Amino acid sequence: MITKSTGTASASRGMRHRRPRRSVVPFLLPLVIWAGAAGVLALWWSDTTAVVGPAGWLTGAGRITGLLAGYACAVLLVLMARIPLLDHTIGTDRLARQHALGGRCMISLALAHTLLIIWGYSLASHTDVVSQTSTLVLHYPDLLKGTIGFLLFLATGVLSARAARHRMSYETWHYLHFATYLAVFLTFGHQLSNGADFVGNRPAQIAWYTLFLGVAALLGWYRFAVPVRRGLRHHMRVIAVRPEAPGVVSVHLTGEHLDELGGEPGQFLRWRFLAPGLWWTANPYSLSAPAHPHNLRITVKTAGGHSAALAHLTPGTRVWAEGPYGGFTANRRTAPKVLLLAGGVGITPLRTLFETLPGEVTLVYRARRSDDLALRAEIDAIAAHRRATVHYVVDEPAGYTSPLTARGLSTLVPDLAAHDVYLCGPPGMTQAATDALREAGVPARRIHHESFAF
Repeated sequence: MITKSTGTASASRGMRHRRPRRSVVPFLLPLVIWAGAAGVLALWWSDTTAVVGPAGWLTGAGRITGLLAGYACAVLLVLMARIPLLDHTIGTDRLARQHALGGRCMISLALAHTLLIIWGYSLASHTDVVSQTSTLVLHYPDLLKGTIGFLLFLATGVLSARAARHRMSYETWHYLHFATYLAVFLTFGHQLSNGADFVGNRPAQIAWYTLFLGVAALLGWYRFAVPVRRGLRHHMRVIAVRPEAPGVVSVHLTGEHLDELGGEPGQFLRWRFLAPGLWWTANPYSLSAPAHPHNLRITVKTAGGHSAALAHLTPGTRVWAEGPYGGFTANRRTAPKVLLLAGGVGITPLRTLFETLPGEVTLVYRARRSDDLALRAEIDAIAAHRRATVHYVVDEPAGYTSPLTARGLSTLVPDLAAHDVYLCGPPGMTQAATDALREAGVPARRIHHESFAF
């Protein structure tokens, strides 16, 4: 069933579209990464006088893959260091996808390095691979630690596979990844102790130390020091928890100097509630109202133990917030017309954008039942104030829904191909919507989506 809320005009008075500046960071980052990889290959080339025979070729390939695997570790840590410049211009979800792809490449390189070095050394010493493996692990400096680090990487990679991820909670998966910090530490020492490109090569050692100490500094600052500093400065706490729909609540928070957080509509923070059972994890939730210097609000649907517990928070509960994160903001906009397409609790970041985006904005909000339309009164008030159009689409009663097809969306939103589209909802819904939008002629660069999926 489709219902419509609209004003007498399609655009808000006093709101003018201004084309945002496009950041060069998404284009420069891959260039910087590949330039670093070229530098790693140059290190091997400068330290290699000749490659002779099968043993030499295997060992040389093992050295290259080992260097690239070590460099990839540093890159992967930077991608997840929550550096605002990267996070706000590229987007948390894109960085996470690049991190996942890079992680698979890194583990493949580390595995290739291990096998190639063992094989090459066994040919050079005329022994079998089992004996050579035992010799390397037990008698070479720091190789036992390096082996433990490699096994930790391998275990993390297996647990990060799609089939395994779906069987564990976000919190479990998140904390298992802390083992990778130990793995990096263990393998770092092994590279400097045994790597032919580092032994006796002081400039190479200094460069490697500079790379990893720089990465450690970024991690220490953005992932640990900044959250602690903000937690102590803002004194954030819960002031109320209010139901919005079945299984959906809004958590209202207050604090000091909240304007310094700089949260933009569409962004999220990682919230750590200092309550029993919740203090040990920080989960991502979007702001569901524009940030205020003294008040913030998130709206959460029960989807696991952490989100369910938020409905029982008591006023006065202390909160630490990390962020804001994400690039799902007005800066992604490229066209004068905008469609906001929400599914379920995906309305939370889109509700803030609906209030603040200038120009002609249309909101399509899908839910299973009318009762599931959270924040509807606020959305209607915003639509009336800015004289914008809202389409509510519900699946029940059966037979009255509007399918997520190119034709269905084009019926709701004429001239759909001329719109930027901000999309937020469950994975199945967002994939179907993306396919329908592409079929309707919306360019991929104008479909903006940010996911918390891990």
